[in-house]
Amino acid sequence: MRIASMRPARPAHRRVVEKVVDYMKEQKGFTLIELLIVVAIIGIIAAIAIPSLLRARVSANEAATIGDIRTVISAQAAFHSANGGWYTGAMTCLNVVTTMVCIPSYPTNAPTFLDSSIASLGAKSGYARSFGAGATPNPLNSMVSGAQSVTSYVYLATPVSQGQTGVRGFGGDSSGVLCFTPAGTAPGTTGTIALATTCNILS
Repeated sequence: MRIASMRPARPAHRRVVEKVVDYMKEQKGFTLIELLIVVAIIGIIAAIAIPSLLRARVSANEAATIGDIRTVISAQAAFHSANGGWYTGAMTCLNVVTTMVCIPSYPTNAPTFLDSSIASLGAKSGYARSFGAGATPNPLNSMVSGAQSVTSYVYLATPVSQGQTGVRGFGGDSSGVLCFTPAGTAPGTTGTIALATTCNILS
């Protein structure tokens, strides 16, 4: 009669580990061709997505800049009413209204006309900003109008990086006109500080 072997059985967890090791040994990993296919797919997706993201950013920057120009025009119109019928030739007067320089006898606790982020003329929303002041009124009643009073103004915005942060150039003036140039250059102005008629009017 044959006597059964008394060798103890291997623990279950050891058998599982051995099966996992055997499985891993059988795996050969990705081939070079498979890796190249994955890289090519990623490149195609990036080529499609990046231009769309760039166009979206340009559109957002242009919309924000147009909004800022409209805000400046509104701020100057309000200043015009409070300053004896004249605009200001200093953008800082729209944010910090000092007496005599900006508006004589302007209450210190009265609201300002424009946010400092726009009045500072720093680059904003991918656009560089600039301001041009017209002539000083003659005569000027210093009792009701500040020393920085002017008859007209222009406010211009051009892309910091043409084609990257914006495409078109924009401008607004004291007549309330807002226009653009398709090439991204600053709109032309006349000698009396107003936008040139060659600028394309925005509806």
